[in-house]
Amino acid sequence: MVRVTRTVIVESVKLPRKVFRVFIELEGMYRNMVEQLTMYAVRNRVKSFTKLKAHKYREMRNLYPQLPSHYVYTACQDASTRAKSFLRLKKLGLTERDYPEIRKISIWLDDHLWKFNGYTSIKVTTHKGWITISFEPHKLYWKYINRGWKLASEAKIKLDKRSRQLIIYLTFVKEIEEYELKGYLPVDVNENNVTILVDGVTYLFETNMEKLVLGYHYRRKRIQKQYDRLYGVKSRIKRRVMRKLKEGRKKLDIRWKIANIIVRTAYERHYAIVLEKLSKRVANSMIGRIRNKQLRHRIFQASFRGIQRAIEEKAREYGVPVIFVDPKNTSKLCPIHKAPINYNNGSRLGRCSKGGETWHRDVVACWNLLFRDLRGDGSNAPNPVGHTLLDGRVMPLPSTATHDPIGIWVSLWARRKSLPQIQFATDLNRMKR
Repeated sequence: MVRVTRTVIVESVKLPRKVFRVFIELEGMYRNMVEQLTMYAVRNRVKSFTKLKAHKYREMRNLYPQLPSHYVYTACQDASTRAKSFLRLKKLGLTERDYPEIRKISIWLDDHLWKFNGYTSIKVTTHKGWITISFEPHKLYWKYINRGWKLASEAKIKLDKRSRQLIIYLTFVKEIEEYELKGYLPVDVNENNVTILVDGVTYLFETNMEKLVLGYHYRRKRIQKQYDRLYGVKSRIKRRVMRKLKEGRKKLDIRWKIANIIVRTAYERHYAIVLEKLSKRVANSMIGRIRNKQLRHRIFQASFRGIQRAIEEKAREYGVPVIFVDPKNTSKLCPIHKAPINYNNGSRLGRCSKGGETWHRDVVACWNLLFRDLRGDGSNAPNPVGHTLLDGRVMPLPSTATHDPIGIWVSLWARRKSLPQIQFATDLNRMKR
């Protein structure tokens, strides 16, 4: 049994000025408490919430007697988290100041400070009493509500002063049971594709990350050159234009959609997902001998670990086990003979130096990942138990089967338009007909 938590962000309706002024006052008092508590925790190297509360609770209560007492509790939790993070970074020499700077603030709420009021509103207690806040539910919110997820006792709110709204962070919790394994699903993550091996068949999902990274790279250079000449290097107009670029959103969209496909495939077959055990800074080790600036930029922006983290997070929701194996030479060694595979002129097709079999680079990586997991010790010795494929051989060779994976274009697996846009286009076409 695994406890999984997910956070959903919803926005409140536009609040009246008088009500919103109450939350502005509440935020000011809460910010002051967090700043004082954080300074004290860093100065005295206090990392524990309970210790910080024991030292400063009475002082904060005397400072703001009109506030409910549990705001002091949540402020201590917030401050101890910030202080612990700052002290860790300071120990590594990654800080420039002696004390942390509190820039953004969100008000932490425990079960004494807020209540769930139906499905579309909450109640929050303030120094002026209880206030009911209605919010606008969306598709993701209803997904967790309808699938049996339970609301946790903690929540957070943040003020959007431009639109006079509250941004509400709701936490959902669910106990997930892991199933009995019936097989394994190896996943090989590359720059332009993600390859999986399902029941002896290899599927290659194209991501086209190279075109996405280079396209936005040249677009940023063009914007910088144009706006630096007109408005200067640190112009606000340039920053505003750069914020409109959607490279990060598109990458995030690709990660979660491909992760959803892989995890659902494994869940339907009761398989475990096999991934390469990559280091935390895998890009740094990959560019050690590379001098081409464009290629170095592509490797840093390819987000190999980002796709793996998305698969891990999605696997927790479904209770799918994730196994990590040694990635060394998975695409360079023949799974049959353990001999090097020769690739010519950067081709993804190579030939085994001992047996002469033709291999696709991503196909051989998936088979090696599968065999290393079956072996159980991370070695590259094959264990083809239960994998008797074509002609009784342990692997699909070129004489009896194709070595190419089944390629799936981005347009086939990733929906480019959101659901409301597709629905609007469908209704518009019906009206035209």
